Amino acid sequence: MNPMKELKIEKVILSVGGTGEDLEKGIKLLEILTGRKPSKRKTKKRIPSLGVRPKLEVGAVVTIRKNPEIILKKMLAAIDNKLRRKQVSENTFSFGIKEYIEIPGIDYQREIGIRGLDVTVTFMKAGKRIGLKKIKKGNIPKRQAVSREEIIKFMEEKFQTKFV
Repeated sequence: MNPMKELKIEKVILSVGGTGEDLEKGIKLLEILTGRKPSKRKTKKRIPSLGVRPKLEVGAVVTIRKNPEIILKKMLAAIDNKLRRKQVSENTFSFGIKEYIEIPGIDYQREIGIRGLDVTVTFMKAGKRIGLKKIKKGNIPKRQAVSREEIIKFMEEKFQTKFV
């Protein structure tokens, strides 16, 4: 196989949402799962009906780039290695975990309670950096994008994931 067409997992992103105390519990959860300090996300818009104002912290995110396969296996085990085809899009797929206690090896934490989180997995092929770098930036052809079918095949082979 052509090494330029070989798929790699670029990153796994774990995220939680909420405001105030709810957000603090989510941040503790992400720290327990990854051992890293999450990055807080702030709003830019004002939505009065939802009580959202600019610069209000509404979420937290952790990005894992080194050895993302390890954490991905744990997260997939929480949903019984089953995904729906509509959860897969070009270059990525996402899924939610309703309760963190479903993740193997994680025990219930009284100070966090019952919480869920979202997992997003991003794929890439060799040469993607050429389109991202600032100096001597190049254009990446459409064939370098990772299609839905390629992601499904990769996940079925490497992680034995079933697609419904």
